[in-house]
Amino acid sequence: MKNYTVDRTRWAKMNIFEQMGNIYSEVGRTTSAKRRGDTEGCLQGTARALDLFDATVEVLVSQKSPRTKEVLRAKDQFLHTIFDQETTPESFASLDKYFLQFAIAARLHR
Repeated sequence: MKNYTVDRTRWAKMNIFEQMGNIYSEVGRTTSAKRRGDTEGCLQGTARALDLFDATVEVLVSQKSPRTKEVLRAKDQFLHTIFDQETTPESFASLDKYFLQFAIAARLHR
């Protein structure tokens, strides 16, 4: 598996909508791989998504933002959906619906 890390300096310049929209891309790739039964793709996507979550949390903590808790909760839900053996299609849909709102907001915010 290829090592992946986000450029933290560039990431910190993005607003929360852009950050969460980018996380959504990795979450989507990961859930698609999980549904296909692509274990390697799921693990790679999870690693990338976790790096993006962590980069976002670092920025929010440095800003003392109350959004930190929400991002950590989203990360927890993502991990639960990916690693729970009894994940339902509704779990994937709920995760997708949550993150899609950020992607839409990022587009509108430009």
